[in-house]
Amino acid sequence: MEIVGKLQKQFIDFITALYHEGFLDDQFLQLKKLQVESNPDFVFEVVTLFFEDSEKIINNLAATLQQQVVDFKQVDSHVHQFKGSSSSVGAQRVTNACIAFRNFCEQKNLEGCVQCLQHVKHEYFLVKNKLETLLRLEQQILAAGGTIPVLS
Repeated sequence: MEIVGKLQKQFIDFITALYHEGFLDDQFLQLKKLQVESNPDFVFEVVTLFFEDSEKIINNLAATLQQQVVDFKQVDSHVHQFKGSSSSVGAQRVTNACIAFRNFCEQKNLEGCVQCLQHVKHEYFLVKNKLETLLRLEQQILAAGGTIPVLS
């Protein structure tokens, strides 16, 4: 069981770093608390849906910003949707990037919106990578016969 203890420590250290670095906020903890033995894949499923939705939204944003005449209300609608889904999984840095993005939408600032899209994409792919690593750690702990540490 020594491997389980090491994996659990690695999990705790990693998720603690994600909070300290601002990648995740307390909403992610709330999501984890909703996971019960009867549905052990709950967080995995929610995070996977977040990934799928996020990539569609990013593609929609890119397409909308490339139009000859940019519909800033449509851009803002996509950003608002992205902000909501990011917030619901606790992806704090993505949520914060969306807030800045919405300000440029209100100003109808195309250059600012394009720069924000790049920033939002960057933050999204960072948090996606971190969450995938976290979910892999969880799977390794379970495969080794351990339980996922409960965070408070």
